[in-house]
Amino acid sequence: MTETSYWHPFAQMSAVKNDTVTIVRGEGRTVWDADGNSYLDSLAGLWYCNVGLGRTEIADVARQQAIDLAAFQTFDVFTTPNTELFASRIADYLPFPNGKIFFTAGGGSEAVDTAAKLARLYWSVVEQPNKKIIISRTRAYHGMNAYGTSLAGLPANLAGLAPMVESVAQVPWNDAEALRTKITELGAENVAAFFCEPIIGAGGVLHPPQGYLTEIEKICRENDVLLVIDEVVSAFGRGGDWFSSGRYGIQPDMITMAKGLTSGYAPLGAVAIAPRVSEVFWKDGSTAMFRHGYTYSGHAMATAVGNANLDILEKESLVDRVAEYESVMASHLAPLADHPLVDEVRAGVGLLGAVNIDPRVKEANPAVLAKLVRESRKRGVITRNLGDVALQVSPAFTITDEELAKVADTIHESLEVVSRESDFVGP
Repeated sequence: MTETSYWHPFAQMSAVKNDTVTIVRGEGRTVWDADGNSYLDSLAGLWYCNVGLGRTEIADVARQQAIDLAAFQTFDVFTTPNTELFASRIADYLPFPNGKIFFTAGGGSEAVDTAAKLARLYWSVVEQPNKKIIISRTRAYHGMNAYGTSLAGLPANLAGLAPMVESVAQVPWNDAEALRTKITELGAENVAAFFCEPIIGAGGVLHPPQGYLTEIEKICRENDVLLVIDEVVSAFGRGGDWFSSGRYGIQPDMITMAKGLTSGYAPLGAVAIAPRVSEVFWKDGSTAMFRHGYTYSGHAMATAVGNANLDILEKESLVDRVAEYESVMASHLAPLADHPLVDEVRAGVGLLGAVNIDPRVKEANPAVLAKLVRESRKRGVITRNLGDVALQVSPAFTITDEELAKVADTIHESLEVVSRESDFVGP
């Protein structure tokens, strides 16, 4: 095979450059490679293809919008009809009233950086400029731009790059009191915001402890710290509700989102901003200005796609289907916890699942997850190494019971094959 010119993200190119898998077509939950092999995609791309592949109704909308007006910048006074419509429809589903929507280009990484910059600017505008420190959690993932890389609790992603954004701090992912202690240690007068995924995604699909999110919301309110909930993965149904913030009964000051906004049919991210933050910029007579934006902010074709995607979610009641199927997926994955290589299976909240490999197995067999991913793909199922601890399962919302059974059976077969390899060291 000819060496590729494309530098793959999150890939060791010395190993990948002559061993690529070229995906050429997709329909529903299945994709085909250039050699005609089919695969059941248990990842929905990367958590994003919520409505499934091959939706001609979305493609038709994108084509027509490209003809009418592919794009036009939305700086200053300019906007487009689909930009305005999509912002208002997103606002209708937010867990707080009167939300404002800031669209970002690309996806969640830009949304996180936008929210972080806005959090710091807000405190400057309200004349508390010392409030600059942003706190995040271990095991968290907040994208790969400068702020998100600095905030993430995955040290490997920062290796060789630090320091990037300064004035950041971290607390254990599952300890609300640790947040209170950290704010006290730093001084509430110095802390701008706390960033938190409602369900940690790339760090291993970690569910919040009972009462955790309501408690950290209380701590933030008591200490006058902005609460920013990162729903890049979970928003628009992935977590079993339109927003997981709503599912857990909290009202953040900002919510970041991407992925499910368009189901991957166009790159788009957004930040939803509650009135507490937006009002100081929007109120009559304000001279405050957020000097931030992207060439493709509010992109006409991307927001047209977003509206078409939202039409499907609403028409087919797909968010309700996630709430119904979360227990179905959990029941299929649960028996995998009995395998000797598996430490735990995490599922049951939305269509988010992780088959966690026993840490002792991982330590004795550093390549075990890569082997499991490869064996699953050989058997027609695409999964991936999640946080170097687990196999990810996060299918499209249209997944069937039979397809979920195939995913679970294939992972089990792969576990069996890898455990019988001659160089495998058992737990």
